[in-house]
Amino acid sequence: MSAMKAVRVHAYGDADAHRVDEIDIPTPGPGEALVRVAAAGLNFIDVSYRTGLFKAPQLPFTNVSEAAGTVVDVGAGVSEVAPGDRVAYCMVLGAYAEYAVVPAWRLVPVPAAVDLRTAAAVMLQGTTAHYLTHSTFPLKPGDAALVHAAAGGAGLLLTQVARKCGATVYATVGTAAKAALARQAGAHEVINYSTHDFETEVKRLTGGRGVDVVYDSVGASTFDKSLNCLRPRGYMVLFGTSSGPVPPFDPALLGARGSLFLTRPGLNRYTATRAEILERAEALFAWLAAGELSVRIDGVRPLADVVAAHRDLEGRRTAGKVLFDVNPAD
Repeated sequence: MSAMKAVRVHAYGDADAHRVDEIDIPTPGPGEALVRVAAAGLNFIDVSYRTGLFKAPQLPFTNVSEAAGTVVDVGAGVSEVAPGDRVAYCMVLGAYAEYAVVPAWRLVPVPAAVDLRTAAAVMLQGTTAHYLTHSTFPLKPGDAALVHAAAGGAGLLLTQVARKCGATVYATVGTAAKAALARQAGAHEVINYSTHDFETEVKRLTGGRGVDVVYDSVGASTFDKSLNCLRPRGYMVLFGTSSGPVPPFDPALLGARGSLFLTRPGLNRYTATRAEILERAEALFAWLAAGELSVRIDGVRPLADVVAAHRDLEGRRTAGKVLFDVNPAD
């Protein structure tokens, strides 16, 4: 059997836990497809798996849950895709490798108008932006939304999609350069939290009313003040923990601060069927093809750069999407 390179984690730990191994190319089983990976996307969920915050099915495991490439083989019973199809997927571990076996029902056809790098860059964070704005708290014209980490890969897409829904977007960032990116993405107001208190600014900008929804991927360092930014009966949508998990708290706090709602959604629950995956991904690809959505690729790296890429992501030194060129010729 032919061999391939794969970036695997043998023991949970820091960025150095990654190791480039040579292993056998896997064979797709029933209902699965073998994908030659062109590009893989870096996300904070990869950090969570690497550290053990999220447990992998077994050790060692091949990290990363987002990629685009070409189907080269299918297992028994597969009708969704065929060899030669250009596809993208997310929420399946194993994309840090030259080939990956993926459940066929999770593979989304990539239209000719969208290149594979862009498809890889938008799958996880783009479908996240879609479900947050269309399902978790469906935005409508006149709504006000606070988007934390608005210059990150997810934040830039979330800001654009929220604008498409007609919402007023208040964005937080950590530097002046990132503030410029958030404005380019369509944020109405940008708050640099390194120089201004975002709670004070949100209350000022909304005339004391607060926002209808907070989309928070940061977690521990923003959670408490985010609750204070909400209008009565507002929605706190906690979808990430880049600064660490939120400590336990008394749910009565939600009542005391205005009968607030709190949800901790996950992408798997919002892409639980093939129909739902296709609905979200096809909307994203249509917006990309029409020029109504843009993806900022912050850098494209070889697999060997995995350790440095993780350190940059955790150190908040990225703005936009970081990709790995797995099979550069594809």
